Amino acid sequence: MVLDVTEYRADVYYNTKTGERIHAAFPPGVVNDVNYDGSIKAFLFLLNNDCCTSIDKSRKFLSDLTDGKLAISKGMINNLCKEFAEKSEQDRKAMFADMLLSPVMHTDCTNAKVNGKSAYVFICATPDGKAMYFAREKKGHEGVKGTPTEEYQGILVHDHEKTFFRYGTDHQECLAHVLRYLKDSVDNESDRTWNKEMCSLVREMIHYRNGLPPEGECSSEKISEFEGRYDEILQKATEEYEYIPPSTYYKDGYNLYLRMKKYKSNHLLFLHNRKVPATNNEAERLLRSYKRKQAQAMSFRSQESIDNLCQCMSMLVMMRQKEEANIFDRVSRTFG
Repeated sequence: MVLDVTEYRADVYYNTKTGERIHAAFPPGVVNDVNYDGSIKAFLFLLNNDCCTSIDKSRKFLSDLTDGKLAISKGMINNLCKEFAEKSEQDRKAMFADMLLSPVMHTDCTNAKVNGKSAYVFICATPDGKAMYFAREKKGHEGVKGTPTEEYQGILVHDHEKTFFRYGTDHQECLAHVLRYLKDSVDNESDRTWNKEMCSLVREMIHYRNGLPPEGECSSEKISEFEGRYDEILQKATEEYEYIPPSTYYKDGYNLYLRMKKYKSNHLLFLHNRKVPATNNEAERLLRSYKRKQAQAMSFRSQESIDNLCQCMSMLVMMRQKEEANIFDRVSRTFG
């Protein structure tokens, strides 16, 4: 690690009438009286925002690493996220435009905390590795505004969030969530058979699709077979719920049955289109990165701070698209 710091000095004058102390303005570009090399900023930025280390621990680690020669202020470390977001704005705009051209896109959202109040973080991700995070004060259509989802004209992969059905041209339900709900139904409605059979069918369909060669397509005969079994199981569910109505205390299984019946095409779209994944695991995985930061920060102080974090996380995902890329070097060059 190389330390290169330039010190600026200025005379301080005292106003005898007001008691105010003033000094001549520092040269343009000087931040917190000192300009640090991009490598120092990148080190602290990644430690705090990518490794989810607190500001106090980050500055203490750097101080120990340099034998106390560098004692960076908390304010400077906190401002690194904003600086990085501002300097990478053009790259994010280009990524936003590229994502709109993708034939398939994942979308999801998770809870956040801003100044003790509830907020949300939306994620949009494409199969080629691009991803963008967006901090929003509200969920629903207000939260979708300004994200690629709002203008997207392709196939959206998501959980059963009705808001997302208003966007895109077609939709694939996340079957990982469906399997989770089916298992819950099996545990709470052990006297029924439809949930067990549907759970086995969904697993078989995913296994069949995953076992195809890279350029292979599902055969029309196999698709017809899966669809026929799907309808038969739903018919069995209809008969079982007519014979024994759902419990007043547990209706999740019944609601799942109704949903799978109404949105059949959105559960089986992945069989008809090879480009469509069966699950929304990509978005879920990317959201875990934010959740780790949320667990460390607990609550952000302002909407601006969480906005800056989301913009920075989007850039870090893009930088990692190339396995050979050196993230530290890329971030250092962004800081300049």
